[in-house]
Amino acid sequence: MTLNSPEVLPNGRVSYATGDGIALLTLTNPPANGYSYEMMRDLDEAIVRARFDTAVQVLVLAGEGEKFFCAGADISMLNDVTPEFKYAFCLHANETMLRLEHTPKLVIAALGGHCVGGGLEIALAADLRVARRGHGKCGLPEIALGVLPGTGGTQRLARIVGKSKAIELMATGDLFDFETAERLGIVSKLVDADDDAAFLGQVLDYARSFTSPGKAAMSVGHIKRAVQTGAELPLEAGLALERELQAKLFASDDAREGIAAFVEKRKPEFKGR
Repeated sequence: MTLNSPEVLPNGRVSYATGDGIALLTLTNPPANGYSYEMMRDLDEAIVRARFDTAVQVLVLAGEGEKFFCAGADISMLNDVTPEFKYAFCLHANETMLRLEHTPKLVIAALGGHCVGGGLEIALAADLRVARRGHGKCGLPEIALGVLPGTGGTQRLARIVGKSKAIELMATGDLFDFETAERLGIVSKLVDADDDAAFLGQVLDYARSFTSPGKAAMSVGHIKRAVQTGAELPLEAGLALERELQAKLFASDDAREGIAAFVEKRKPEFKGR
């Protein structure tokens, strides 16, 4: 697949490229892609841009370079700012991650290197996490700083691995490899790759498998919304959300095509609408 030339967003901390139904958002802050308010501003803008772009069906979130996806918040920055700024910084980061989670398009985090602290918290807000086997560790070691994972880590990790295991992982602050992360359900898929370019290529190919014409991307996005929002609601409310999303899909071109193709015993050609 071919992406257009990446555009560096205003604060210089995220690059944005699109092509073949994919938007690639790359965290860019060498050497460890630590995030700051400026990076979150860029990431927020990229998420909104991808949400409004009707040609984008899947978002892929990656980190620049082979060593790190993201090593979390820029600790030196946190050391220099006021408690009031820290609170506003965490609030904005929470809002950005919720925007990523609520975008009705599939989001895949490409973990090509270490994914720790706030970096894992960003990845946890994606729908799927694909990691390069043998090429990194992850974990939430904020306990070593005397704080807690404050960009959604306590909440999202518990929803994935269960409360007791989440408390253990955060209270010990231990780091663990991607293979362990897969066993815990944190990583969705492991791939083997000789270098970063090959890894990213595999992730982009995987992302492409969720786009039209082979897949009904609108249906994928609505499945995401039904789970991400509905799982946090009482069952009856979640079922009501499911019905409303299903009603929208029944009225879509893709549903008409999918049902007709099934009846006519042919392969459907979806258009993402």
